[in-house]
Amino acid sequence: MAENGAGARVELLGPVRLLDGAQAVAIGGPGVRGLLALLALKVGKVVPLEEIIDALWGHDPPATARTIVHGNVSHLRRVLRDMADGPVAEILTSPPGYQLAIDPERIDAHRARALLDRAALEPPARASALLAEALALWQGPALSGVPDSVRAPELEDLRLAVHGARVDADLELRRHNELIVELSPIVRADPLAERPAGQLMRALYRAGRRGDALELYRTVSRATLRTLGVEPGSELRWLHERVLNDDLGARSVAAPSPAEPGKAPSQLPAALPALAGRDEELVWLDRLAETAESAVAVVSGTAGVGKSALVVWWAHHAEKRFPDGVLFASLRGFDARDAPMEPADLLTQFLLGLGVAAGEVPERLHERVALYRSLIAGRRMLVLLDDARTAEQVRPLLPPSSRSMTVVTSRSRLEGLAVSHAARLRVLGTLAPEDAVLVIEELAGPGDFDLNHALARLCGYLPLALRIAGARLSSSPQWTTKDLVDELGNERTRLAALQVDGADDGVRAAFDVSYRGLPPELARLLLWLGALPGEAVGPHLMAAVAGIPVAQARRALRTLATHNLLAETARDVFVSHDLVRLYLWELAQSELDTDERAGVLAGAVRYYQAASDTARRRMLRIVDSLDFTGSLPAEALPPLRTYDEAQDWFAAEWPNLLAVLDAAYTAARYSDVWRLARVAHTYRVVHPLFDDWNRLVDLGLAAAEAAGEVLGQCWMLISRCAVALTFELPQGCLADAERALDLAGGLGDKRLVTSANIHLGSALSLLSHHDEAIERLREAVAETERTGDLELRGQALANCAETEKRAGRVQDAIAHQLGSLEIDRELGDDSYAVVSLNNLAELHLRAGDRAAAERYTREGVELATARQLELQEGILRVTLARILRAGGSVDAAREQYGLALGLYEWTNPGRVSDLRAEAAELD
Repeated sequence: MAENGAGARVELLGPVRLLDGAQAVAIGGPGVRGLLALLALKVGKVVPLEEIIDALWGHDPPATARTIVHGNVSHLRRVLRDMADGPVAEILTSPPGYQLAIDPERIDAHRARALLDRAALEPPARASALLAEALALWQGPALSGVPDSVRAPELEDLRLAVHGARVDADLELRRHNELIVELSPIVRADPLAERPAGQLMRALYRAGRRGDALELYRTVSRATLRTLGVEPGSELRWLHERVLNDDLGARSVAAPSPAEPGKAPSQLPAALPALAGRDEELVWLDRLAETAESAVAVVSGTAGVGKSALVVWWAHHAEKRFPDGVLFASLRGFDARDAPMEPADLLTQFLLGLGVAAGEVPERLHERVALYRSLIAGRRMLVLLDDARTAEQVRPLLPPSSRSMTVVTSRSRLEGLAVSHAARLRVLGTLAPEDAVLVIEELAGPGDFDLNHALARLCGYLPLALRIAGARLSSSPQWTTKDLVDELGNERTRLAALQVDGADDGVRAAFDVSYRGLPPELARLLLWLGALPGEAVGPHLMAAVAGIPVAQARRALRTLATHNLLAETARDVFVSHDLVRLYLWELAQSELDTDERAGVLAGAVRYYQAASDTARRRMLRIVDSLDFTGSLPAEALPPLRTYDEAQDWFAAEWPNLLAVLDAAYTAARYSDVWRLARVAHTYRVVHPLFDDWNRLVDLGLAAAEAAGEVLGQCWMLISRCAVALTFELPQGCLADAERALDLAGGLGDKRLVTSANIHLGSALSLLSHHDEAIERLREAVAETERTGDLELRGQALANCAETEKRAGRVQDAIAHQLGSLEIDRELGDDSYAVVSLNNLAELHLRAGDRAAAERYTREGVELATARQLELQEGILRVTLARILRAGGSVDAAREQYGLALGLYEWTNPGRVSDLRAEAAELD
């Protein structure tokens, strides 16, 4: 932990605690501690809200799970703000979840991992001290005091790795007798744990107790046979043979090399002087090296992500574990200048490295494979195969049933090796922001904090781009970091700025090799992706754009993901790295003609119109006449059968939908834009977020005006008025409603006139013109009763009740609101029903009936949480707090204000300060 002891610290290795210096801080029950643990385990990374809920409650979360998490986050934020030495930690809202911002050294688990990494580079005495310090951080079972569903088995793996490394260091320091005392009860408790058993055998042997070491092996062997039905692993069997023959070296920890002529090969290329980040990947490789027999590891990732740098750096530090040598070969699988190496040539290189004379290398491939496998059989070697293209290129070099470890890097996942050779697969992602800045500063020196972080972000945290940026700054003193940030800030020139040393180097060239190596049909699909607005794509959208079946589109996208040109971040959600996206955009501009790019956009617009219209009809009553539900066949759309499916689809697709709208507006597809904006407007009625909703409506209105379509202008003015009414913003609201009414009258559409009148009445009410508003709204109610228009009648009744409430006509308002609620329930419009329930609660509170008011509010809260209507839930909880406060239940009211604040911070931050002031009046 931070050695000065000041400020916030988090303990996970025992009871989960938050400390202010040395003093434990009371933070609440298991749920709050579990939330803190989840954020601290992934410090600096965004933990999605759904992941938090799954971890805290498993597969059966309560209906109020989201609200509870929001409230607990707000509570933890207050605790952190009140720390004595200042806010050295904070919880950031980073959709789709939360992020803990704190120095990892202030979290005991991360400090233990850092001490383990440092110890690997130190001599035995210093390593032992560092590892002992790390072990002292454990104060009992990790993550005590949190819900049972919160698990982190990697913490126990970390403890075992730290303990094993410390014992190895102590063996080298000849602390045999102390280790016998320490390890004996551990091995008795778990004789299947072969690493401590082997360490105890070494300690016994070196302490002169050879017979006890042999007896220990027999005990372990009997346990593994009885429990697992197999002999102990090869490492323990080898150790037993050495002890049996009395030829175990006095100080050797690892098995010595077999007696082979010549020096053990050491073919590693130079490593980077420092490796930023990658702690988890280094621990993963260490574990494979320590525990796996015949281990094959495949590290894959997009071009420039640092695969080779990682494995070469790790190999230099792990070389001592492989006393029989290290073989290295670049397979040139994705080399822009040379063809991929053939297995026959690779085997020649390895055979020569193993001491075979050039004249004795067999001519036939299968003979070279046989000789290679014979030479490395029984040896403890590391084989690095860098930049493989296919699994077939690698398979001849994989030694079966040996004690060697093979690490393969590739831009493709090589999943076939997992099937044929039980390979462990790891996809390498980009660096964390802090680590990305370290890469720049390693080359260019320290610089302005904000500028360096901006530069790292523009490089997409991709190591290749970061090193190019750092090199440009270090080699060109006339360039400042701000100059480079400004140059990279232009997306159209960013890839050109990350190009060095000619056309064959740089980020664009690295991506180009991956693209040019694709089969033609996949390459074509990737071109269409480059022309597609937005950052994510799913199989249904891809199918609509490409004119292919959904199943075929899904297979193609997953194939591109195996090539690491896309990443499947959730089921059927595929995204590309920021720089890959820019590369694909450039490619689409140069290799697709204008009509082809327009066709891609038209397909995307058609898809989002059809899907949005289908989804909105599952969520709310529809009062406009737009209908796109038949424009695509049902099988071309995702499942949108229920309210929840529709809601989830809108939430996931919203950023893409806005991107398509922007692109369509730029392409002057104005009629398409206002129609898509109107059908998407329904989602924001149900889930109001001011900025997103306002942007959508403004764009739709501008498009309708550019198209000269009066119907579109009318509906978008009504939509903009709805935004103002929802967030109680009177400015411009009345003018929009009056203009919409005027346009509707000119069109001669009576239903549209009624809708405009309803909004005009509500706008008048917002400006306190209550009598005029009530008269107009009662006319709308009468008109809808006459026409039998249930959808508009419910809306008219609700708005009339709201206006009567403002005017103080409580009993009239209750009657109209009950009528509206009845229609809401009949139509299944839950988002309107929660508004009706809140209004009824407020009205009954005014009427002095607190019991009825509380009953309506709690019913509304239950419905809002079930439907994830977060703004409405926040409003209802404020109403409930006021009801409880009026009844003298101060503590219960304070709890509701806290939960409401968490929701308002997420949905309507402009009201947070007022709400916080209202809650403070309780004190």
